[in-house]
Amino acid sequence: MLSMKNPKSLSAFMNVAAVVVASILCVAAVAAAPPTFVSAAVADASRPAEDRQRDADRKPAELVAFAGIKRGASVLELVPGGGYFTRILSQSIGPKGQLYTLSPAPRPDAPANAPDRAAPIKAIAADPHYANVKLLIQPIKKLDLPAKLDLVWTTLNYHDIHNVPDIDLLAFNKAIYSALKPGGVYFVIDHTAAADAAADVTSKLHRINPEVVKTEVLAAGFVLEAQSDLLKHPADPHTAAVFDASIRGKTDQFVFKFRKPTK
Repeated sequence: MLSMKNPKSLSAFMNVAAVVVASILCVAAVAAAPPTFVSAAVADASRPAEDRQRDADRKPAELVAFAGIKRGASVLELVPGGGYFTRILSQSIGPKGQLYTLSPAPRPDAPANAPDRAAPIKAIAADPHYANVKLLIQPIKKLDLPAKLDLVWTTLNYHDIHNVPDIDLLAFNKAIYSALKPGGVYFVIDHTAAADAAADVTSKLHRINPEVVKTEVLAAGFVLEAQSDLLKHPADPHTAAVFDASIRGKTDQFVFKFRKPTK
C-alpha cells in the first residue's frame, strides 16, 4: 500500500500521476476538433483532387491541429515531396505567416537529365494563392535554416535522412534545434519499422524504428511532448516496403511532437 508519509512513495505517486495527466492531455489534444482555419485549409478548393482522395488516410486536419500550428506562424517543411502538406500548411498559417519548404539540393553525381524533385514545390510557390511559400534548396548535410521558426514539420522523410551518405544525424537535428524559437515544435511523422529491424530498413523498406528517432532527436536537446496514434495501422506487419501495393497508403506510422525547451 502506498504511504503518503513515505517521501519515496509520495514521489513515486506524483511521478505516476504526472504521466497519467500528461497522457490525458495528449489524448484530449488529438480528440479536439481542428480549429476552423485548419478545416478551411483542408477544404480549400484549390487543392488537387488526388490530394483530397488521400485525406481519409492521412488525416491532415487532425495532424495540423495536433502540431499546434497557429495563424501567422513561421514554419519550415522539410522535404515537402509533391506538396500534399505544403498547400495545407500554407493556408493554415494564413497570409501573415511564412512557410519555408526545403528540398534537397541535387547530388553532385546526379545526371544532367535527372528529374527536378523540387518542381512541384516551385509550381506551388509561383501560385499567388500560396504567396507565403518560399522554396529553399540546400544540401541536407549543410543546412542553413531561417531563424526563429515556430515549427519544423517533416512527413515520411526522416528515414531518408538516414540514407544520405555520411550524414551526421546529431548535427542535422541540432541545426533544426537552433533554428527554432524557444518553445518551438519539431513535428515528425514516419513509417514504422519493426523493433528488431536492421539499420538498412531505412533504404530497403523506407521505414524506421520509432525508438531510433526518439533517441536521435532527444540527443539534440529536444523533449518529447506528445505522440499520437492517429496514423496507427495494426494490420501492417512492418515487413513490406512502403511502396508495396499490399500496404501503400495504409502503413503503420508514428507521430512525434518534440519541443525545444524554453530554458
